[in-house]
Amino acid sequence: MKKYLPHIALSLFAAQLLLMLISWLYSAAVPVSNVHSLLSSEGLRWMLGHFAETMASPLLVWLLLVAMAYGCLVKSGLPISVKSYTSENRGYRERRALNITCLLLVVCVAIILSLSIVPHAIMLSATGKLWPSPFSASLVPIIAFCLILLSSVYGMISGKFDTIRDVYDSLLYGLRCAAPWLLFYILIGQLIASLHFMF
Repeated sequence: MKKYLPHIALSLFAAQLLLMLISWLYSAAVPVSNVHSLLSSEGLRWMLGHFAETMASPLLVWLLLVAMAYGCLVKSGLPISVKSYTSENRGYRERRALNITCLLLVVCVAIILSLSIVPHAIMLSATGKLWPSPFSASLVPIIAFCLILLSSVYGMISGKFDTIRDVYDSLLYGLRCAAPWLLFYILIGQLIASLHFMF
């Protein structure tokens, strides 16, 4: 699959160029239509002036947070330890790290529930609903931060992370893994925004 990603990215870029050409030709051929040309002065001003605004969305932030959580999880070795939970081959440090991480998970869940489930919780909406609410809007960041915290604690106690530098490197590892998806986010996001502008 990875060998096809550059071709898919090039195809998306070519689709953007083709869309620009089609919008220009159609608006020139049918001037009374509601189709806006991406190559007109208005279209170029929109494309260049609103690019950052178009790309700035919660989805981008979620992608970055999930990537950092993924990197921290993988580098800490927590998923492998959870998978082999009943194994007798784990050392004392690993067992202690897993037990403390489980305790920390219970604390995190209790805090999240106290902020969202109990009556008059601060993360509920003004009408007292859970969906939509500040809690539902922040669900992905909450999960990502909890995974980063749990993985970091497990990694530090188990010895997978010797220093804060190792935690830092694990977060960057996740961002490096997500780099291809960031490119596709930009290409697809701009293509969708261009279609919205045209019509």
